[in-house]
Amino acid sequence: MMSTAHRPLSTVFMGTPAFALPSLRALHEAGHDIVAVYTQPPRPAGRGQKERPSPVHEYALAHGLPVFTPVSLKTAEAQLQFANHKADVAVVVAYGLLLPKPILEAYPRGCINVHPSLLPRWRGAAPLQRTVMAGDKETAVVIMQMDEGLDTGDMLLVEKHAVPEHFDAGILHDTLAEKAAPLLLRALAENPAPVKQPADGVTYAKKISKEECKIDWSKTAEEIHNHIRGLSPAPGAYFEFSGEKIKAFASALNASHEAYTPGEVLSPELEIACGQSKIKILEVQRAGKKRMTTREMLQGFDIPLGSILT
Repeated sequence: MMSTAHRPLSTVFMGTPAFALPSLRALHEAGHDIVAVYTQPPRPAGRGQKERPSPVHEYALAHGLPVFTPVSLKTAEAQLQFANHKADVAVVVAYGLLLPKPILEAYPRGCINVHPSLLPRWRGAAPLQRTVMAGDKETAVVIMQMDEGLDTGDMLLVEKHAVPEHFDAGILHDTLAEKAAPLLLRALAENPAPVKQPADGVTYAKKISKEECKIDWSKTAEEIHNHIRGLSPAPGAYFEFSGEKIKAFASALNASHEAYTPGEVLSPELEIACGQSKIKILEVQRAGKKRMTTREMLQGFDIPLGSILT
């Protein structure tokens, strides 16, 4: 339970995916009074396309927390409902809806956001993937006071973290989600003075498009390696062979100074020539199949030496 030194806050939690769960759980277990949980409406999912509530929605239902799933917060009705919760603060973690000014200013401590990048680097929709795709060696969890801009608010707490070379976006996601929870509790308890983000180094983490998931073999082996791990486990980088899309989830760099045609298959273990050096594909998934090691795939699916992957 929460230390008696800190008053539990009346809190509205706003979040949707699994990334938000550790923060919601920490708030709940610390004894904060969660008066409402806002999350995205249930979406069709799975083979049957049945509507499925978000991970945050499921947690809230399991713990008896009141759930709200507005399609928009721009209407006067939605804003009045939000204000009527009369909370001290709103905590926002990967919610997925734009928060207009009346929402941002509804409570005494406003809206506090958990953001997984070293701001102002990677503002926007896909900071975790972009961090890994760019080969960044360092990232951060930032607790931020939200304003009307896109991740432009003042920073309350910053905790830096290394990005090891073996991390893919999935590992980074899980790591930072867990690191965010205690930092969020600290921010609520300490109410630190806000600090403006640096003016230099602004980059935008735009949403991942289907088109950019395709591997460009003309790039360097290191760039392709970062591309693969930055899109793993979802949405997945892919290449094409004999008209079939094959996703690649893990790879290893294999140094080479010889010149080959980019995309050329150089060994039976699926070493592939890149614009510079070569790369070995370790885990794959064919359409309609489960994820498997490359060796498992090649036992029943031949990709001959000298083939050119596209």
